[in-house]
Amino acid sequence: MNDYPYTPRLLEDTLKWALKSFPVVVVTGARQTGKSTLVQHLDKERLYLSLDDVDVLERAQTYPEGIIEQASRLTLDEVQRSPDLLLSIKRSVDKKRIAGRFLLTGSANLFLMKRVSESLAGRAAYFSLMPMTRREVLGMQAPGIWDDLFTSPPERWVRLIRDQPLQEVDWKDVARIGGYPVPALMMKDDKERNAWFAGYVKTYLERDLQDVASVASLVDFRRLMRAVCLRLGNIVNQTELARDVGLSQPTVLRHLSTLETSYQLIRLPAYAVNRTKRLIKTPKAYWTDTGLALHLAGESQPRGCHLENIVLSDIVAWVGTGNGAELMYWRAATGEEVDFVIEWKQHLLPVEVKTTTRPSTADAKHLIVFRNEYRKTALPALLLHCGTDVFWIADGVLAAPWWKVV
Repeated sequence: MNDYPYTPRLLEDTLKWALKSFPVVVVTGARQTGKSTLVQHLDKERLYLSLDDVDVLERAQTYPEGIIEQASRLTLDEVQRSPDLLLSIKRSVDKKRIAGRFLLTGSANLFLMKRVSESLAGRAAYFSLMPMTRREVLGMQAPGIWDDLFTSPPERWVRLIRDQPLQEVDWKDVARIGGYPVPALMMKDDKERNAWFAGYVKTYLERDLQDVASVASLVDFRRLMRAVCLRLGNIVNQTELARDVGLSQPTVLRHLSTLETSYQLIRLPAYAVNRTKRLIKTPKAYWTDTGLALHLAGESQPRGCHLENIVLSDIVAWVGTGNGAELMYWRAATGEEVDFVIEWKQHLLPVEVKTTTRPSTADAKHLIVFRNEYRKTALPALLLHCGTDVFWIADGVLAAPWWKVV
């Protein structure tokens, strides 16, 4: 385990439920999000083996059956290092289906790796562990109040938000720190964190990347990472990226997919009533962690897109508990755009994020257009700002401090 005190995670209760229901539970996420610490904390009676251990990896590759028969309840960490091991797990599950038999972790999205997904099809429940939410860092084991906004009558939203037990915080500090447990919980200054992020990138490029892709030039790949991090919150333009980093479009497309598979890049789809159109509309790019994104881009001063990214990461963590919600952005043919649209239980919650401390009605105009377009399904809109007041800024648009909601 890491040497920081265990901090309860939002995903913990969901995993405990899944282990009572599924023979295989898979927890994926970027390196250093706390997967190993979490799975070891869940049930100390389980046998824990990590494929980061060279001896364990060698045994998994030469005699996988011997590994999986070591215990009745087995936790295997960094399982993407030996995809063939999953065939043995499949055979074991097919022979005898026992809830909670295998708990697997990986630093790549195993569901997107063909050999893995085929082995576990119909046998596994998948969950992703994101970097810590702001409330997790504060020890609250929670995301923002998205659940409450959907389940509470809008007339109660003002009181709901005002009553949140959170202190005002500078969003730029939150962006610089990010949510990886070690820099978020243990490091006190930017110098320490930058050294940690530098080591993280080195390990990712030289080790983790090789588990999911064959990359001819790490220098080119690193340059693309920087280019994406300089464009957070923008629509992914592969032609522009290819030109700026000097790579072919097919190579850029392949590298973007690798970044997504390894939980660095988040591609946010566009909202459309027709679900098929969501798949073909151009996504926007965000990063899994704002602190790492700033480091990769070589930026010391967070921009508005980093505040958007903080809000997005919180919503993604909430969606990741398996509640069935979807997160998108919205852009009209006439140019109006809303940062985030959350779809849950046949309702839409539009969310706009602004760095201003004194929002005006002009800041709400795109939210108003969205609500007029989707009158039947849209809840009142949320305009998140950096001030302290909670108030109805326009008909059906509530302005609220981001730090009270997230």
